[in-house]
Amino acid sequence: MSDALENFDLDDPVLPRAIKKKALTSGGYHYDEKMDGDDYDAQMLLVQRQLALLQQDQAKTGKRVVIVFEGRDAAGKGGSIATYLENLNPRFNIDVALPKPSDREKTQWYFQRYVDWMPAAGEQVLFDRSWYNRAGVEPVMGFCTPEQTAQFLEEVPDFEKMLVRDGIHLFKFWLTIGREMQLKRFHDRRHDPLKIWKLSPIDLEALKRFDDYTKARNRMLEASHSEHAPWRIVFNNDKKRGRLAVMRSVLHALDYAGKDKEQIGEVDGKILLTPSAFMKTHSEM
Repeated sequence: MSDALENFDLDDPVLPRAIKKKALTSGGYHYDEKMDGDDYDAQMLLVQRQLALLQQDQAKTGKRVVIVFEGRDAAGKGGSIATYLENLNPRFNIDVALPKPSDREKTQWYFQRYVDWMPAAGEQVLFDRSWYNRAGVEPVMGFCTPEQTAQFLEEVPDFEKMLVRDGIHLFKFWLTIGREMQLKRFHDRRHDPLKIWKLSPIDLEALKRFDDYTKARNRMLEASHSEHAPWRIVFNNDKKRGRLAVMRSVLHALDYAGKDKEQIGEVDGKILLTPSAFMKTHSEM
């Protein structure tokens, strides 16, 4: 680990130059510049219009969609969800970010409180963290036992198979960022009065456990990537490219009236990878 990373002080208002310089390309990111804003706006407008058509189609066909967003703290899950939902009807397109379980919920079947949020006909539900807490933050932070995590990883493929068999379209995205980018985003939150609420004690502890999260992620991908519920890995150091990749991936996978592949645009193969392709070169990141 470099001196800049090891001696990083979140309270210092000046972000170390070494971290700032390397943030965008950290974690094996394939671009050395962010996407042009005007280009992004033009492409996003077309994608948003296609999402509106999907919404109209869902109202007629009753199609149900669940999208799971997972990733390290500051990976961009909340912003990706907000952009996806920006022009959709909140009555039928729902952002779910559950707090820690209550004392009662702790005694329930683990998946039970997530089942309560499954979509009805014509709805989309987007999870900002999901049942995969049991494979990531909970074991890393000591909030569950190793036996509970092992049981979860054994059961989750069958749980998701039941959802898919019932007709739910299930998408699972892991948003990946480099260590320097995570530090930069935490630093931005710490010194921005409009973002400081995003910085929690759990986030601060996560800084010390980057490698532990990597091991937990790798184990999770190996156990829960399946044909019926595949993971999609999204490089999200540049949120613009990442958000387009997520939305395009969903739109290309679903059939709906008015679908226009040209307007959706191609999914960037440098941004969205399969777990096998990702693990070949990024398993330690």
